[in-house]
Amino acid sequence: MPCTTILVGKKASYDGSTIVARNEDSPGGQFEAKRFVAREAPVSGSVYKSVLSHLEITLPEGGTRYTAMPNADLSEGLWEAAGFNARNVGMSATETLTSNERVLAADPLVEYRAARGTEGEPGFEPERLGGIGEEDMVTLVLPFAKSARDGALRLGELLERYGTYEMNGIAFSDADEIWWLETVGGHHWIARRVPDDSYVTMPNQLGIDDFDLADAFGEQREHLCSADLREWMAANHLDLTLGVSGDHFNPRDAFGSHSDADHVYNTPRAWDMQRFLSPHAGPWESAAPGADFGPESNCIPWCREPERKVTIEDVKYVLSLHYQGTPYDPYGSGPASARGLYRPIGINRNCQLAVLQLRPYVDASRAALQWISLGSNVFNALVPFYAGVTETPDYLANTTTTVTTDSFYWANRLVAALADAAYGACLPHVERYQERLTSRCAALIRACDLANGDLEPCNQAIADECRRETDELLSKVLYESSMRMRNGFARSDN
Repeated sequence: MPCTTILVGKKASYDGSTIVARNEDSPGGQFEAKRFVAREAPVSGSVYKSVLSHLEITLPEGGTRYTAMPNADLSEGLWEAAGFNARNVGMSATETLTSNERVLAADPLVEYRAARGTEGEPGFEPERLGGIGEEDMVTLVLPFAKSARDGALRLGELLERYGTYEMNGIAFSDADEIWWLETVGGHHWIARRVPDDSYVTMPNQLGIDDFDLADAFGEQREHLCSADLREWMAANHLDLTLGVSGDHFNPRDAFGSHSDADHVYNTPRAWDMQRFLSPHAGPWESAAPGADFGPESNCIPWCREPERKVTIEDVKYVLSLHYQGTPYDPYGSGPASARGLYRPIGINRNCQLAVLQLRPYVDASRAALQWISLGSNVFNALVPFYAGVTETPDYLANTTTTVTTDSFYWANRLVAALADAAYGACLPHVERYQERLTSRCAALIRACDLANGDLEPCNQAIADECRRETDELLSKVLYESSMRMRNGFARSDN
């Protein structure tokens, strides 16, 4: 699915937390309803079956309970998206990535193919199972991961064994580390540890721009990869490094894409995030001669040190961006030819944002916070929930496929659709809602921390606050949009 990710190392964050955050966006023309749930530990020896790939995998021992953000409509599988397990390991899956023809020829994707013909007759071809994908990865990996590094290694083993039918980026976190894994073709993968003092921005394209093969095949301090990556690259001439090839290479050049579509769909998002978090690293607004700082640049780095420590509010802001302050803002007053030219981060088909924060200064039982936004990020608020729980509030857990204000997801979708139509009038209401709801819910977390209170009652209190504030906002934006209906008339009957 189209998504946007930001990763923040513990020395780059405002409080020493590791922070993993990703928008899960539905494909164009679709809107996927999401739920926030707590899962029991998977049963050892039980069989997981993928809906899309028809692949069956027996689950191992050692699984724990975990939180997840599955689809409300399960016709295409779980798509559990993001969460924490009981060991305080976080996982976000996946960021859909781009690739190139050389990689896909060297290691084709493992795509499902239905049976052809009639069994027993000439020409019959049996069903061909697909590999694993976004539908499956959280379910197969998160309950079993013992650390961020271990999560990357477990997923890597599954990729090498079963393959995948799509290119994806996946994040893993614990209290000390964040690892980012990128799939390469059908069975290959690389993973890099996010520097503690840096942040990473990821639109929908392969992102890692420097990789050390010597480390990956040696001490593995900062780099991991599939077992035969070096030989496979050499056999298929994938390293594009000029001069004598060494241990370092650029995976973005080797495995990624530089298409025209990237320049309107992907790179502008990384540009918008980095110009906010590193404003003096530019000039961002207009590229100087010989420099690459514009929204269509191929050289925007995978990771960068921020100019100040990154907060949760910063994460929400950059994952809601729609090019404010530039000619490209679809709500702005720039030239018509520029407005909407680039794909915004805060888009109508955001379905959920999960911000996974592991706090080092509280007891481990309450260290994991899963911050959640539902619907279009331009118009919603980010709210925290404890992840170390066995059940979640109905307002978030029981999302159905039927539109109803009894659901946090659907209430936010209604707010966004109404507020978009009357943006100028509704924006002040939305901004007050975002500040008030986030701060009140964060205060409930703080009070619960100080009192060493029970986690589930606090989560319920947060859900109750979400419902009160969202219902009030919905009333306000409904009024503003109703007043601007085209069939209005100035004369009143009174």
